[in-house]
Amino acid sequence: MRVESSPLALLGATGSIGQNTVDLVRRYADRYQLVALSARTRGNELALLAREFPAAQLCLTDPEARADFVGAHSDLVDRLAPPGEEGLLELVAGAPAGAMVLNGVVGSAGLRPTVSALERGLDVALANKEALVVGGQIVLEAAERGGGRLWPVDSEHSAIAQCLRGNPKDEIRRLWLTASGGPFRDRDPETFGDIELAEVLRHPTWDMGPKITVDSATMMNKGLEVLEAHLLFGTPLARVNVVIHRQSIIHSMVELRDGAFLAQLGAPDMRVPILYALSRGTHQECDVAPFNPLESPELTFEAPDPRRYPCLDLARQAGEAGGAAVVVLNAANEEAVAGLLRGELSFIEIAPLIERALVQVDRPAIGSVDDALALDVETRLRSRELVAERARSRS
Repeated sequence: MRVESSPLALLGATGSIGQNTVDLVRRYADRYQLVALSARTRGNELALLAREFPAAQLCLTDPEARADFVGAHSDLVDRLAPPGEEGLLELVAGAPAGAMVLNGVVGSAGLRPTVSALERGLDVALANKEALVVGGQIVLEAAERGGGRLWPVDSEHSAIAQCLRGNPKDEIRRLWLTASGGPFRDRDPETFGDIELAEVLRHPTWDMGPKITVDSATMMNKGLEVLEAHLLFGTPLARVNVVIHRQSIIHSMVELRDGAFLAQLGAPDMRVPILYALSRGTHQECDVAPFNPLESPELTFEAPDPRRYPCLDLARQAGEAGGAAVVVLNAANEEAVAGLLRGELSFIEIAPLIERALVQVDRPAIGSVDDALALDVETRLRSRELVAERARSRS
């Protein structure tokens, strides 16, 4: 089945999701046309993409990186949107009707562009799980108002969406999200105080950006995915389970009420779920190296050890508490990860910092994007203070 050429606005074009998406666009140039490209700081990489895809409008969200870009690439300035959120919103507003927006921006910065696209009636391929987690019902209501549809890009949620095709909601007993377990799945938790940053960034399966790789090591990424699955599929949090599956062959499973399981298997290659989202839930011809069951290793499953992954429980607790708590959870985690990457926080200090933020920050009602982002800013400021306190105590 051939898909007509589809306009695609790619937010986060130089990150790992963006790079995989660009690879797919190159492979299937007859299917997709890039009409917008954004990056945060990688101006030279964005310039290369801009020259390769001359129809794309551009945005560098970091003001300093944008200024450098203007000086180095004057021939591209007429295609360049303003920095920051304003620029991302301009790219979304400029995308033609029927376009898809692939949101690969990291963190809560992806929230407002997601809501804007959905309100315009544009479909959103969502790799930015934080936007849905922080926005919650706000994002779902934007889709309902505008008619845009969310297509999950995470391999786990893509797998669940595929397994749910044709199955009535009342037949679903549980969702099972698989997790690699990260680099410390076999390490004695008593030695976690000795973990170095280079070890954290050495993921056993996936090649991802530093923030997502840290989240995989703490398993906060899986906690956020639990919250995302709850929202995407309308499944109660208590019925979204997590299982460690080291081989990363089964990308997630659906348990039906009669005890039958449906699972989606495939090679651990992010281009496959990205292509499924870009194709709006259809399986298109794909020349990515396929999974071969005859060459498959043994498939194993383990329960997550709470001593290794306290962030997984923190995410569940925040989800049970409600919208404001998950905003605090996400913002505190982003600041804790940033502190780790700057060398100001140790690996084992991430979860306690998030827990302190959840206790200390006021939790007003979240009724709008502005409410969510205001609490996000408040939480970040307090979390940065907590990171600085820890850094001073260690010096």
